[in-house]
Amino acid sequence: MKKRKWSMNEQSSFLKRIGELLARGYPIAAAIESISFHLPKHRKEELNDCLEELKRGIPFHHALENLGFHKDLIGYVYYAEQHGSFAEALLEGSSLAQLKGKEMSKLLKLLQYPLLLVFITGILFVFVENTLLPRFTTLFTSLGLEANFFTKVIYTFDNYFPIIIESLLGIFSLTAIYYYYIFRKFSILKQRELLVRIPIAGRILKLLFTHYFSIQLSFLLFGGISVSEALLLFEQNERQPFYSQLGKMIKLKLVSGEQLESIIASFSFFEKEFSMIVRHGQENGKLEQELLFFSKHCVSTMEEMIEKCLKTIQPTLYLFIGFLVVSMYLAILLPMFHLLDGI
Repeated sequence: MKKRKWSMNEQSSFLKRIGELLARGYPIAAAIESISFHLPKHRKEELNDCLEELKRGIPFHHALENLGFHKDLIGYVYYAEQHGSFAEALLEGSSLAQLKGKEMSKLLKLLQYPLLLVFITGILFVFVENTLLPRFTTLFTSLGLEANFFTKVIYTFDNYFPIIIESLLGIFSLTAIYYYYIFRKFSILKQRELLVRIPIAGRILKLLFTHYFSIQLSFLLFGGISVSEALLLFEQNERQPFYSQLGKMIKLKLVSGEQLESIIASFSFFEKEFSMIVRHGQENGKLEQELLFFSKHCVSTMEEMIEKCLKTIQPTLYLFIGFLVVSMYLAILLPMFHLLDGI
């Protein structure tokens, strides 16, 4: 029987509950078994298989990989298995996944009504522009009335809309060609440097990369692992090629004599303040605490940015739709008022 894929919400909820039970002193097997009682039958069967794998000595992150969990969540589990702060890491990873899911759900809900209005307005626009407006325009022209501002707006929109669509399709096609024939050939680090140059989305990605690296390094340092050992664990995590290559690159530069803060500063996919945080943490001997605090700052900043973007999108759509609808009505009504005035 084909497995049903775990949704991101299911994954984050599962790991959160695992983390909560581990924090209360449950062994990992007992925690999974306890959670399975509250899940549907097909999930119970999958978790029973997971328990069997754990009994055979397979690491938990391998078991999650077999369940089809997201690689970032698997990464949290992988690093947690190294530093020992299992419950804290699972709770942190699940909270970030829930934040992503919440913001995506909020965006979809925010766009549902405006997109419905855009669809209805589009149908109304086609009807007015192709049926009503030409007849009224012919009538008003025969009576010597000039086209008003709103009539010009409708015709201008009709003229430029196909050009806008063609331009968007052209940009999409060029982007696809660039991705398949050029972008994919770059190294994983170079790809991330290019991605963070994208307006708005690039800044959010930069915050995500900085948060993930800083919090995982923080947890590893809290577990008594040195920076060099932590970077080796990053390098060995082949399920996340970006962080694997990043750990390898930083380790090589450290061996060549460069300072950690200068290495961090050389990567454009990290926040500018990250290198200063690292230097300050090394100077006061509390690098792991500085990294943990900064990682939480990245999440709060990212959340504020997303909220700001969402609050901008909906009013902009409503303003555009409202102006277009008003223009359609006034393009017909204003000349009629002129006719009435002349009677």
